[in-house]
Formats: sequence, structure tokens, C-alpha cells
Amino acid sequence: MAGSKQSKQKLLAIYDILYNKTDENHTVSADDIAAELEKRGISAERKSIYKDVEELIDYGYEILYSRTGKKGWFMATREFELPELCLLIDAVQSAGFISEKKTKTLTKKLRGLTSEYLGNELGKKVYIDSGIKCQNEEIYYNIDTLYRAIGQNLQVEFNYIRRKLGDKMTTANDVKVFTVNPYALIWSNDHYYLVCNNVKYENLMHLRIDRIKKVKILDTKARSFTDFTPYTIRFNSADYAKRLFNMFSGEMRNIELLCDNDLIENIIDRFGEKTPVAKYDDNAFILRASVALSDGLVNWIMQFGEKIKINSPPELKEMYIEKIKKIHKMYNI
Repeated sequence: MAGSKQSKQKLLAIYDILYNKTDENHTVSADDIAAELEKRGISAERKSIYKDVEELIDYGYEILYSRTGKKGWFMATREFELPELCLLIDAVQSAGFISEKKTKTLTKKLRGLTSEYLGNELGKKVYIDSGIKCQNEEIYYNIDTLYRAIGQNLQVEFNYIRRKLGDKMTTANDVKVFTVNPYALIWSNDHYYLVCNNVKYENLMHLRIDRIKKVKILDTKARSFTDFTPYTIRFNSADYAKRLFNMFSGEMRNIELLCDNDLIENIIDRFGEKTPVAKYDDNAFILRASVALSDGLVNWIMQFGEKIKINSPPELKEMYIEKIKKIHKMYNI
């Protein structure tokens, strides 16, 4: 019985050795594996090691034998390739809503998804700017709680914290208690947002997850998102996010913009490859889209100056002109 148990442990240990200590540039021989097993209190003959590696290969692991350089086996593929891990680590590092402590924990886990050699190389490239990281260590648990509430279609209650400037030019926290109907979590503009409906009102609101604390799931069923959105079967987070600008909410309207041809990259980056555009003349094109009419949309259009002209709707034109008037007045021109 003891021999059978050790045999099972040996197979798992060999997999662990191959996964953590090998890659295309680092191989292990049967003698290397035997030595590593000995450190773990497991004895093994060379012949049995060959058999165990074959079993792992038969099971589906891509373990190759290199005959160039140092001869031996190495784990050829993993769940994540190195460029994918680089992308994930970069995303974690740049996400301001993930605290410094959680960033280090996540980065360590991601580095553990490749060999220890490649993981160490990834570690050398890790730089965490603590100045942009949130201080809310509850965020992981809050995300889990909010996802459960959305899945169970239940209302939630929490504290929402905003910073305010005091009389002595110091910042303080302004805490409000919200009861909301939660619908989705969206990552936008380097922040994570909860899309929800405040039970006191008849519209949607977007709240930053890093400012939420003490989340509690209530027994009350959430009001359907169909009351506030055009979606009928499920809340389409990707479509909804595409229609917003800087997470400003507003009435969904069809807009038409006259854009200079040299803005096509900006338009596609914002609206996607399937952006509905039509030629206007040799210098411009027409963009038609359904978006939320908001100050965020006005600010987005303003950055392009005279390269975008609003054709419709009239309300958007008025919002744009009013913004220009306020800026003009501020400079007393």
C-alpha cells in the first residue's frame, strides 16, 4: 500500500519537476529527475522514470526530449504562453483598481504558470507604481459578492466613498449608503465599474468598485435591467460599454458625425472594426452610431476640434455649443 502511494506521489512529483524546472532552454535527464525526487524523499530507478514520463505524454502533456545541448526532457507547452503572461502581468500592474498588495499576489501567481527560469525573468520586468494603486483591500471580496448578487438577481447595499476637499486643502472621505439593483461589472478607462440602478431613481448609474466597501447582499429581488435598457435577454456589457464615453451615463440616441478622413483610426479604435461609416466626399466620411448623450461624449468630440462636425441630433449640437460658451467665458475672451 505504501509502495502504491509513493508511486502515485512520484508521478505527480515528476510532473511538478517538468512543469517548474524545464522549458525549451532548460532540460532534465532521468538522473536529474531522480536527484530531485530524492530531495523530496522519493526513491526511483531510471527505468521507472522513463515509464512515468511516457505515461504523462500518453495522458496528453507535450513533453519533448531534446538531443541538442544538454540532453533531456522539457515541458513544451503550458496553459499560457510567455507573451500571454506578459500581457496579463502588464494588465494587472497598470490596473489602478487592484491594490499594491493584490498586484504582488496576482503577479506571483502568474509567474508560477511558467518555468521558474522564465518566471524569474518576468519578475525582473515587474514595476509597481504604488501611487496609482487603490488602497481598498476589500476589492477582491467585493467583486465576488457583486458577481454572486448579479447571478442570483438580488439587490445589494454598500458604502460608497468619494474624496472631497476640506477647508484646509486636505482630502477627506464622504461616505454614502446605497441600495442598488446590480447588473454588470465593466472595466473601462483603467477602472472597474458596477453598472446598477439606485432604487430611488429610474435610471442607470456607474460606480467605481474601488470606492465600494462593506457590500451586503439583500434578500430583495433586483429590478429587471429591461426597465432601463434596450436589452431583453441579458445585459450586454460589451455593447453597453461601447455606447458610453468615459462612463458617463445618458439617454441612448442615434448620432451622426461628419469626420475628417484622417480620423478613421480614432473612430475604429473607439467604435470597433465594424463601425458604420459612409463616404461624404474625398476629405470626409459620415459616422452613424447609437450612444449615450452625455458630457463625456461632448468632451470626446471636442478633442478633435474642427475635424468633427455634429450633424445630429440637435440636442448634442446644443450641448457642444454650450460647453464652448462656458470655456470661452472662463477665459474672458
